[in-house]
Amino acid sequence: MASFTLPPIHDNPDGGWGPSTSNLPENFKFKDIPYAPYSKSDKLGRFADWNDISGDNRQSAPGASNNARAGGRGRRDGVQAFGSGAPSAFAFQVEDESSFSLVDNKTSAPRRGGGFSRGRGGGRGGAAYGRGASRGAARGGFNSGRGGGAQRGGRRGWRDWDKNNRTRESSVAIDPSWQMLEEIEFHRLAKLRLEVDEPEDLESYGRLYPYNKAYDRITTKTERPLQPVDRIKYNTTTSDDPVIQQLAAKGTATVYATDVILSVLMCAPRSVYPWDIVIVREGDRLFFDKRDGGPFDTVTVNENASDPPQDTPAPNPNNPNEKPVEVTPSINTATSLSLEATYINQNFGFQSVIETSPPPAVDFEKPNPFYGPDETEPLASCGYRYRVFDLGITEEEDIKICVRTEVDAYLPGQGSPLQGQGLTTIRALNEFDPRAPGAGGAPDWRAKLDSQRGAVVATEMKNNSCKLAKWTVQSVLAGAEQMKIGYVSRANPRDNTRHVILSAASMRPTDFAAQLNVSLANGWGIVRTVTDLCMKMPEGKYVLVKDPNKPVIRLYAVPFSAFTAEDDEEEGPGFDGEDPDA
Repeated sequence: MASFTLPPIHDNPDGGWGPSTSNLPENFKFKDIPYAPYSKSDKLGRFADWNDISGDNRQSAPGASNNARAGGRGRRDGVQAFGSGAPSAFAFQVEDESSFSLVDNKTSAPRRGGGFSRGRGGGRGGAAYGRGASRGAARGGFNSGRGGGAQRGGRRGWRDWDKNNRTRESSVAIDPSWQMLEEIEFHRLAKLRLEVDEPEDLESYGRLYPYNKAYDRITTKTERPLQPVDRIKYNTTTSDDPVIQQLAAKGTATVYATDVILSVLMCAPRSVYPWDIVIVREGDRLFFDKRDGGPFDTVTVNENASDPPQDTPAPNPNNPNEKPVEVTPSINTATSLSLEATYINQNFGFQSVIETSPPPAVDFEKPNPFYGPDETEPLASCGYRYRVFDLGITEEEDIKICVRTEVDAYLPGQGSPLQGQGLTTIRALNEFDPRAPGAGGAPDWRAKLDSQRGAVVATEMKNNSCKLAKWTVQSVLAGAEQMKIGYVSRANPRDNTRHVILSAASMRPTDFAAQLNVSLANGWGIVRTVTDLCMKMPEGKYVLVKDPNKPVIRLYAVPFSAFTAEDDEEEGPGFDGEDPDA
């Protein structure tokens, strides 16, 4: 009869769980693997998940929970999983994602009469799927990107097969000489969290006019035309700000940025379109900058829609036989809509304030720092508040960020604007054509805005989740008590030069952030993570790039001469405040 002997047991003389590191054998294969925290609620996942073949989910770490995957089903923003910040030695990484694919070996449905069959889950022009197949497509079997190519219920529309193949170009041309230092997926950013106390106000500049409350009473039956107003409003980058240069010389903070740049970084997991942030490290200071003519100077439209607006595809340079197709310029392309939305935002803010007293304008402590003595055009209503936020985790850490924030007007009778009371920001949503491609299923504002405003707001929160989140974060950073959002539509859907104001809404930024599920703590965690990453690098210039087609950001090391002498063609279209088609 075979005998049974117990294996050797390594006792821990320290009284803790597991073997002691002092008496491990020399050939112990797990000796150099560090300990990683683990929670019972974390699921190990699978080596290969055949239920979801989208490119966003191919690299889910085994230690990540299903809720934190890039698919976004059941995600809880702002909740940090136990041990999420610790490096895992057991994380599986896919080296070449392009070679990871799934071959569908199912037999296709037979056609009727030589044409496309019209199944229960299929569209008129697309291939038909049965009830079970449609359900599987909606759950990830044929999914592509956020929400997948299939719409809710598994129904597929006209030319949905072409939507999966559409690719976007990067916001900045990646030079082959650039060195990629780090790559971070969005599902990792969603786990970060950092609580930040109330900021310290340093200085305030500019002049504010009162908001015209008559715009709150506008309805679709009493619409007002949007008028172009000739005003100057500056959007200077961080390094060119003379006030930030003075504060940096005094050693006020470690990181310096503007609210526009910081809001993009804090809302990065919601972004779909590409963007880039130039980061310069000088000594122990970091400057977050934007490029002239980059994506920060314009406003996106329906970025988060299931089928966002597209630009006219350029001819393939690798195919010399392809003939260029002459396409009539459309007013509903992504670039045209972006310029139109920027024009609407600026002019709605200029028009909705009262420049003739009473009530009087309010001057901050110092005049506008960007308005030179040779300027003759009138300034727009704008106030700059320079505020410092403490990003330190412990009392010993001295990591602060100085942010230039902006407010657009003040509310009369709400207190002293000089004390931060009654400040407001002004933004505008725009409707172009509910029947055009890229409208995202938006209802007709003239028919639904007064009677079913909730449906209109819900659709905008879905199609413009990233844009609304950035506006809300900017308002919170500036300490604004209210945020005014106007609803501006085209006077004629086929004409993008004339617009009318249909309504205006008021909301508290903190309450609206809760409705949008925007976590400020998660945003500050992203900022602190990027700050720590850059502070480990030597002095130099870096660029943080959002991948145009994947939920990933990458950090590159670039030479100091980068982005200083770019051609106009490389910088892309800018915006000067005029009508895009005037």
